[in-house]
Amino acid sequence: MFHYDGLTQQEAEASRRQHGSNQITPQETETFWDKLKDNFKDPMIIILVVALIIVTILAVLGFTAWYEGVGIAVAVALATLVATASEFKNEQTFQKLQEEASRIFINTFRGGSLKPIGIDDIVKGDIVLLQPGDKIPADGKIIKGKVRVNQAALTGEAEAVSKIPGEVNLSDMSDSHAVFRGSIVEDGEAAMEVLEVGDKTHLGRLAESLQADDRLGPLRVKLAKLADDIAKFGYIGATFIAVAFLYKAVWMDNGGDTALMMAYISNWQKLAYDIVTALILAVIIIVVAVPEGLPMMIAIVLAQNMRKLLKSNVLVRQLMGVETSGSLNILFSDKTGTITQGQLEAVGFMTVEGEGDAADCKEYDAFDKMPPAIMNLLDFSLRENTSCVVNCDAEKESERILGGNSTEQALLKFIRADVSACKEEAAENLSQVLFNSARKFSAARVKTKDGRELTLLKGAPERILEKSLAFYAADGSGSALSDAAKQKILAEIDTKSDAGFRLIAVAITENPTPEQMEEVPEDMVLLGFAMIRDDLRKESGPAIETLQNAGIHVVMLTGDRTGTAKAIAKEAGLLGNEGNIVIESDEMAKLSDEELKKILPRLSVVSRCLPQDKTRLVKVAQEAGLVVGMTGDGVNDSPALSNADIGFGLGSGTEVAKEASDIVVLDDNIQSITSAVHYGRTIYRSIQKFITFQLTVNVSAIAIAFLGPFLGFKLPLTMIQLLWVNLIMDTLAALAFSGEPPLDKHMREKPKDRDENLITSHMWSSILYNGFFMTLICLFFLKMEPVRNLFHSQEAFMTAFFGVFVFLNNFNKFNVRVEGFNLFAHIFENKGFLKVVGMIFVIQVLITYFGGEMFRTVGLLPVEWLYIVLFSIIIIPFDLMRKYICWIFD
Repeated sequence: MFHYDGLTQQEAEASRRQHGSNQITPQETETFWDKLKDNFKDPMIIILVVALIIVTILAVLGFTAWYEGVGIAVAVALATLVATASEFKNEQTFQKLQEEASRIFINTFRGGSLKPIGIDDIVKGDIVLLQPGDKIPADGKIIKGKVRVNQAALTGEAEAVSKIPGEVNLSDMSDSHAVFRGSIVEDGEAAMEVLEVGDKTHLGRLAESLQADDRLGPLRVKLAKLADDIAKFGYIGATFIAVAFLYKAVWMDNGGDTALMMAYISNWQKLAYDIVTALILAVIIIVVAVPEGLPMMIAIVLAQNMRKLLKSNVLVRQLMGVETSGSLNILFSDKTGTITQGQLEAVGFMTVEGEGDAADCKEYDAFDKMPPAIMNLLDFSLRENTSCVVNCDAEKESERILGGNSTEQALLKFIRADVSACKEEAAENLSQVLFNSARKFSAARVKTKDGRELTLLKGAPERILEKSLAFYAADGSGSALSDAAKQKILAEIDTKSDAGFRLIAVAITENPTPEQMEEVPEDMVLLGFAMIRDDLRKESGPAIETLQNAGIHVVMLTGDRTGTAKAIAKEAGLLGNEGNIVIESDEMAKLSDEELKKILPRLSVVSRCLPQDKTRLVKVAQEAGLVVGMTGDGVNDSPALSNADIGFGLGSGTEVAKEASDIVVLDDNIQSITSAVHYGRTIYRSIQKFITFQLTVNVSAIAIAFLGPFLGFKLPLTMIQLLWVNLIMDTLAALAFSGEPPLDKHMREKPKDRDENLITSHMWSSILYNGFFMTLICLFFLKMEPVRNLFHSQEAFMTAFFGVFVFLNNFNKFNVRVEGFNLFAHIFENKGFLKVVGMIFVIQVLITYFGGEMFRTVGLLPVEWLYIVLFSIIIIPFDLMRKYICWIFD
């Protein structure tokens, strides 16, 4: 065990003033103006700018009105500014929340005790305790102990290297005494002295060149493909519309008369204007068709849900994590802390009493009820063989035992190390082997004050019992342990495991042992078995049921014995069917990947699970076409977390596990994982609604623009009007649909297949039927003389047509928002939707009265507004009828 006084608070402040903070200067992020400039580099915007220049030249020459160029410029600028502002604001919010929730703390000796200190608050001269899973907070030297660290973040070398005490050369990354910020402790335990902080560290100097990994989830891959397909559709549609416009100008307007057509062609100014108009119209159709709102939609919806997810104790580290969680098929979940409470409590100790074959177990429910000789041996063994540090003088109870893992902390609390008086070290620590899931034990070689060398072990009961030749009797003397007695003890261990207890064997040997042990040594003397209880979380049963109802297969992974694992799994509802399979790591290792793939649908529990088992399960499940989620908290869980489609790091776990994950579950709770899945599905649904609305507008706008010239209308919707429609369809629609709430029904649906189309048959039904129905309404409105006579002038008639088209699409938002018949279901849970819809109605009215020549509008009479509403609201009963017919034939 380590103990240092460390710096006082005053010394730490003085060091910070003299040598600087440990905070690394953040990389320059993209500013609002940078993002705006990038948006103006979009090919479509560049084409519009070129068209704008041509229109401006024609306006100067007197061939077109000045306001057309200005209108195009304003519409493009407005759309780009709104998109940039929304994206920038939400990205900033996302980054800020992520930084606040992901602060790293490291155990540091300050003011005579060990305290968790924020990594940015570390100063030169601090002494830091390093344990497996810790991220080294600064550059420095090892002053006591020995660790193996992974420096891949700095050197690219994945192989861990040993670090021991000695003088250092911090300029040499291979120095065996130096440790560097950003490295990960994989094994061992040591104290380091901080020599360089902040930008002066190797990591600080490398920071600018480090790039974050931005993996694309299945959803964004589908969206990218969809965007390409829509763009192709837009290009083809724009070409036909440009040709149709020129056909009308050259042929139809001249009645097919050759002489008139030649005269028209000879008027180069008019011909040039019509060609430019056709090109601009084509470009605007492309702008309308291309879904530039999709990336912004993802940014907005993820950022909006970030705060909600944080309230559910879910920290999104990678954006793809939450979007992919909606497609999750199978979840491999840790038991401890995720399904159980993670509040491990040692509730008793089981010793061996009797002689020969009659030796049997005896249980004690409190430390002070044990025989004095056994008490002393157990106290000595657990205090000297631990990676925890006991702070007897700590004011906070939570800081009295720091470091180590939850099992070691529970054992120290059982012997009352957190409340009993500080004891002097009873022995000199010669070497230590920390627990890991592969070796399944921890050991310490110590030298007592009377010169005896002992090896203290604690770990898996079956492994230590197998190598034990004797046990400590109540008076502290050794007594032989027969094979018959071992069988009785094993039976008792199984009984306790079946009751849900985790058992930890404690043993001692005086025989020499190697410094680095990978196997339990021979000739152990058994002290007994600590009984640890970790009760099921009350929310685990309902959470697992919710996940199962959502079509997600939950598999519990645990390092516990099969009996303990079964007891917890049964209580959690994972073993409700006769066909459920519980398998031990050793048994699973004997199966081929194909055999494992066959039992995977019925697999419920893997006991004595190893880190390499997790990686294999991820690989096999992905080969079976499943979208895989994996939880993990240890150093060795990193490969499985990074290879899974979604890695769920646990908040109480190591920093390396958190860094390998896409999502950090801050409270380790499986209910929080359920929340992440729920929000993931909500995001998927919101994006589908946005796409449905957008493609419906595409179909109607392109059909009207194409057919208009053949029906005698040069431009049924002007270029500026179409740009306003684009703003409604892209930017404002993204804002409207991004705030949709998570609904219970989303968790009763089956997960989306990895290769499933983003646009479903129901979506196509809505897009095509509503799109063409809106086209028919618009064409009916344009061609029927009685309709024209409802309005006081031709200008009012075309203004009304513009209003009908916008109102039709705005009312259609209500249809798209819900799949059922109640258009107002949970509508007040997305107040942004009502605000956006209301704003569009208001702005359309204002454009009507104040748009003038720029928007080709004139003021309308109140009764004329009634006609517009009646013509446009008809889309709602039509869609309800469509939904009813689909429901009948479903």
